[in-house]
Amino acid sequence: MSSNNAFTAVSARRTFARPIQPSTQANVPIPGNATNTPERSKRDWPEPVRQYVQRAFAAENSLPGISRQEMETKLKQTISESASSNTLHLVDWTNLPLPQQMIQQEHVENAKSVKLPSIPVLGNNFPTVSPATTNLDPNNTKKRKSSEWDDSQAGNRVQPPWRATNNRNVFEDRISYPDKRPKNDMSGKTSSKSQHHIENRKKRFESGQTAYVPPPSSISAVSNLNVKEEDPGPVVGRCQDLEKKYFRLTSAPNPMHVRPLEVLEKTLDLLKKKWRKENNYSYICDQFKSLRQDLTVQHIKTEFTVNVYEIHARIALEKGDLGEYNQCQTQLRALYSQNLGGHPMEFKAYRILYFIHTCNRTDMNDVLADLTTAEKKDEAVKHALDARSALALGNYHRFFQLYLDTPNMGAYLMDMFVGRERLAALSNICKAYKPDVRLRFITEELGFESDDESARFICEHGGQGFLGERDDTVRLQTGKSSHLFESAKHSAFRRVDISRQI
Repeated sequence: MSSNNAFTAVSARRTFARPIQPSTQANVPIPGNATNTPERSKRDWPEPVRQYVQRAFAAENSLPGISRQEMETKLKQTISESASSNTLHLVDWTNLPLPQQMIQQEHVENAKSVKLPSIPVLGNNFPTVSPATTNLDPNNTKKRKSSEWDDSQAGNRVQPPWRATNNRNVFEDRISYPDKRPKNDMSGKTSSKSQHHIENRKKRFESGQTAYVPPPSSISAVSNLNVKEEDPGPVVGRCQDLEKKYFRLTSAPNPMHVRPLEVLEKTLDLLKKKWRKENNYSYICDQFKSLRQDLTVQHIKTEFTVNVYEIHARIALEKGDLGEYNQCQTQLRALYSQNLGGHPMEFKAYRILYFIHTCNRTDMNDVLADLTTAEKKDEAVKHALDARSALALGNYHRFFQLYLDTPNMGAYLMDMFVGRERLAALSNICKAYKPDVRLRFITEELGFESDDESARFICEHGGQGFLGERDDTVRLQTGKSSHLFESAKHSAFRRVDISRQI
């Protein structure tokens, strides 16, 4: 008696190949073939090929700009071509370039075969826009006018020891040397548009003057020698006119329209007399810019040059023209570094006050780091440093005392930011004194000249509803107006104009 097995015997798999599905006639013997269909034989890759593939996928052999997908495609192509041609054992896989190296070489060869089109380079012949001016009210009789300045008051120049061996300043190139930027030809729509502006400016310039043309003999000599044209050096002026309008140069200056030094000295005396008599800032500014231009094209850097820039800077301060003042202050820094005289301490104090106005703490720290012990003892510099310290400590009482006793022409610079500092001080007063304070107290603390001026200041910022009389005195209701002046203070500090920093 035979028993049926409870399981079906299955042979163990020895390869990863898919097993052959049994046919419906599995139990029927096939004649002539006693075994199953033979399995697909496994490809035996040579060891050098395996090592080549490992090197291709190694992280240290990857190249930037070549993706893994590109590398794998190139690897399969290389091995497949070798296998199809039965050269797997003939190829030197050890020295064969990796797939990524082959792709990189192909990119280089393709780049060499492509001819790049010529691209026009824009030059530097674009017209420059003069900075806008800011006019402030100069009606303050207590301030020192530029017309009252005495040139005999000269400050002592004390130079830091670490600058004694380097008299060259980075700002010196702006006034002493010609433009060193390369001039390139222009083409295309941008070139034609720029050329149109240049032609219009040339016509305006030539309406009163004609451009200087060098003799033909010198031009032919340079062209025949085929020598690179060099800077001809400073121009020697021949013009004898004391007054001349300012024109922005669009070509080489004509010596017949440039005034020599002896004529420029007479021009300065004439301009100072006209400023005291007529006080016409538009005319004076135009004449001073023309005078400065003649000094620049002739490379004149003397004490007279310093005097010209200082006078123009003081006049610009008096009229609130920060644009022209900044130009003069920048050139004066270069001239002072050459020990040409002038009043360096006065303008260093102006520079500190200007950085207080613009809230520029970075440049302020640079100025403070450069000050020597002797410079800090100068009256004007010490006053500017005390003003900065008072604001940093929140001591508005000390600040407005300094405001009423400002040396030289620093009051014109302090006028540019005293309004916002008054709002900040008034906001602190409203927090500290409640429920109200006398208007006279505000007048004395914030440096106003009268009660009417302080009341007008409060009304200009919307505080007229908080002024009232009590005990026969005008008082400000500080408890109710605190939020008003706090908001006005934040708005004033957000509107600081630093677009024309020195």
